[in-house]
Amino acid sequence: MLKKLLIANRGEIAVRVIRTAKALGYRTVAVYSEADANAMHTELADEAVCIGPAQVTASYLNADAILDAACKTGADCIHPGYGFLSENSSFSNACKEAGIVFVGPPAGAIELMGSKRRSKIAMQKAGVPVVPGYEGDNASDNELMAAAADIGYPLMIKASAGGGGRGMRLVHSESELADNIKRARSESKQAFGDDELILERAVIEPRHVEIQVFADQHGNAVYLGERDCSVQRRHQKVVEEAPSPFVTPELRAAMGEAAVKATLACNYEGAGTVEFLVDKDRNFYFLEMNTRLQVEHPVTELITGQDLVAWQLTVAEGLPLPLTQSDIELNGHAIEVRLYAEDPSNGFTPQTGPLHVFQPAEGEGLRYDTGVRSGDEVTPHYDPMLAKVIAWGENRDEARRRLIRALEDTTVFGVTTNRYFLGRIIADSTFGAGEATTGFLQQSFSEDPSLQPAKLEIRQLAIAACVLAHDASGKKAWSNAPATNTPMKLGIGDETVELLVQGSGNSVSCSLGDQHHELIVTSMDHGILGIIDNGIRQRCQYHRDGDSLYLQAFGKSWSVTDLTHQPAAGANGAGSGRIQASMDGAIIDVLAEPGQAVRQGETLVILEAMKMEHPVKADCDGVVAQVLTSKGDQVKRNQLLVEVTTGETSEQEKDR
Repeated sequence: MLKKLLIANRGEIAVRVIRTAKALGYRTVAVYSEADANAMHTELADEAVCIGPAQVTASYLNADAILDAACKTGADCIHPGYGFLSENSSFSNACKEAGIVFVGPPAGAIELMGSKRRSKIAMQKAGVPVVPGYEGDNASDNELMAAAADIGYPLMIKASAGGGGRGMRLVHSESELADNIKRARSESKQAFGDDELILERAVIEPRHVEIQVFADQHGNAVYLGERDCSVQRRHQKVVEEAPSPFVTPELRAAMGEAAVKATLACNYEGAGTVEFLVDKDRNFYFLEMNTRLQVEHPVTELITGQDLVAWQLTVAEGLPLPLTQSDIELNGHAIEVRLYAEDPSNGFTPQTGPLHVFQPAEGEGLRYDTGVRSGDEVTPHYDPMLAKVIAWGENRDEARRRLIRALEDTTVFGVTTNRYFLGRIIADSTFGAGEATTGFLQQSFSEDPSLQPAKLEIRQLAIAACVLAHDASGKKAWSNAPATNTPMKLGIGDETVELLVQGSGNSVSCSLGDQHHELIVTSMDHGILGIIDNGIRQRCQYHRDGDSLYLQAFGKSWSVTDLTHQPAAGANGAGSGRIQASMDGAIIDVLAEPGQAVRQGETLVILEAMKMEHPVKADCDGVVAQVLTSKGDQVKRNQLLVEVTTGETSEQEKDR
């Protein structure tokens, strides 16, 4: 009998595993980096051990420190969560050698399925359909180019050790092949320490459908339905749902049986996910097998009524699976979205900073998996996911309605999020019809308002002005406020707007040029503003942090900065020519050199942070005076990277 579980992870997955383990009677041990000393998972566990500094290589990827923590606390089993060491065969072996149960598959299965080339060969032998391509031993450039001629175009280049879209390139013609092979090799080497590549015929606009599988130590294996993960951005999943609106009962059975074949072929144990591409004619092809619990596992739990972490622990103890295939039933529909601290209107740049308020919505059929609370800090060291927001319904439309409402009513103040973007996807007619493929966001959603810089309506400005004017007057209630005529200057992103605010009794009006809006204020207390807007009574949440004001009402959130009493921006403001790092990260390319003429918006440096590439752009026209960074450098947020001398050069004058 296992008694004490160490969770070798952080954030929402650590919290989620700890809760199930505690419910089953396990003692729990959290590990944490110095940056996570006060994180939710460290406080929820019975014991917690610091395993190193913030950098993942020195903490959450430090297998020796994690095993030492297990020995020190007497943990007899380790759950790796997802990411970090969850698919590391060496760590699985190290646990076994230390006499600690690894809550996951054997090292051999992890190693086999960690190679796209070897796993594809194994699947062909097991009779699982695969995409035609090249996965030979010789993966030299010349061999790949020769194989590409046989496969035909379009085709996909894939890193054999890859995942998450790294080392993946879509090639439309022979002229693009050599350069894309070079780039894919470089990216794969940097991300995985391995530059082996394979080629596959491109399946155009497919569905990405995955099967949840489970196997025990007694030769039993089952599948628990499918998840549709077709809504993706840059090969990263954005929305996941179960069951798939595209999959028929017959297709589900065929894919499930193929997934079980794949599972048994690698002597698997525990939770796994077999991913398939499905074309428009419902032909399906093996993509890869993830040898761990997936981020999106909650949708499967909601439609099956099963706790998959409890299943993992059952298998780890050597017990048979809780259910046979005929016992597993699917009920209703579940949809999950990933709520990130990122700015969709600025290339989805990750956001860091204090999380002043985080208040999930409440309602029937809603579930939040999160590892953050109000008052936490979103740091640049880790993935910026704040929560998984999941809704269940008796049918797909009910799940969609509940999820849209949940996103509209979830409050996040302090960092920009993709909340509005996610809500727009779920409400979209193409998604609603169940017709979204992997190309949906790029082809049909690229001009959506959620991807554009926010343009505040006059009533949003009026609500902000109400709060700021009230704070400035120091009044307890608007009903006692005398008539006022107050100029106000608000910062909205890089723009500044000047308003005139007039108040008399509980009536407040706001003017911006020839636009006017009037509100009746009914109450204002504890972060809630009560208003009557055009005869409709509403409530607005707000949070004030210095000159920054965060607001949320009618399903939207926005923020402004009170610039009324601030001096004009200094030399380091927008357009200064001082190009700084937007966050901690690594420089992967420098595209500027001294003396180079540049235009505002031109990319000068490419920064890698939070598993993504981020362009750092010129904020003015001018000439590069000096470059203060090089490829491979580790940089800090706000570190000066490039200086641009403002003013037009003769070359720029000629262009004009």
